[in-house]
Amino acid sequence: MLSILMLAQAAAPAPVTEAPVEASRIVLVGDSTVAVTGGWGASFCARHVTHQLACLNLARGGRSSSSYRTEGSWDLVLAEARVRGYQRTYVLIQFGHNDQPGKPGRSTDLASRFPANLRRYVVEARAAGAEPVLVTPLARRIFRDGRPVDDLAPWAAAVRVAAAETRAPLIDLHRASLAVVAALGPTAAIALAEAPPGPRVAAATLTGTSPSAPPAPPGEEGGFGDPRAAFDHTHLGPAGSDLFAALVTAELARAVPALVPMLVP
Repeated sequence: MLSILMLAQAAAPAPVTEAPVEASRIVLVGDSTVAVTGGWGASFCARHVTHQLACLNLARGGRSSSSYRTEGSWDLVLAEARVRGYQRTYVLIQFGHNDQPGKPGRSTDLASRFPANLRRYVVEARAAGAEPVLVTPLARRIFRDGRPVDDLAPWAAAVRVAAAETRAPLIDLHRASLAVVAALGPTAAIALAEAPPGPRVAAATLTGTSPSAPPAPPGEEGGFGDPRAAFDHTHLGPAGSDLFAALVTAELARAVPALVPMLVP
């Protein structure tokens, strides 16, 4: 009996040793134009990463390069960057919309504070073991006489300078998205918003100039990051999220070639 058991064991196949998992991760940082609701981040994480690349969206609506830090959101990002097990952690950082003037408690000085905030994000991400990638702000879809109004150009330029100074990879989403918006024109660009415009906005857009989107009815404005259902020229619905997430993916592949095998075009 013993000899039979020994023969059976000898004939049994050797256990298969699985190769260790090799995965990296992307953490998204920014405002509502990156966030799950209203931004390109939803489509990016859902459609443009393979199983080798985890994607965590920590962008929050209404945040600037200052308020994102002061509220503690950046501390969460640094904690995630220190989590062991991933080969590499990339942090994509996009701010600018809420750093503009007229945002109480959020606006930052363009000449000094905004670029200083960006440089500090890069330094601290690297110190936590992550690889930061700076992203210029998504262009707004506002037109005058058939041409897009580039109100975020100075903030995009500041991001480019900060990337060069810190030698951080750059995704120039502002330049790429502005070109797409210009090619679409004011009427077609309406389809990228979270909700259809009202009749007044739709009719005025046919003239080539975008009127101001009406404010949300009382009690429906929502807090920072809350789901929206109103038309505006900044936030994205599913079609807009898909379009600009694909742009981000293409730009990221150029900026960080090591990620190409883990990205889905």
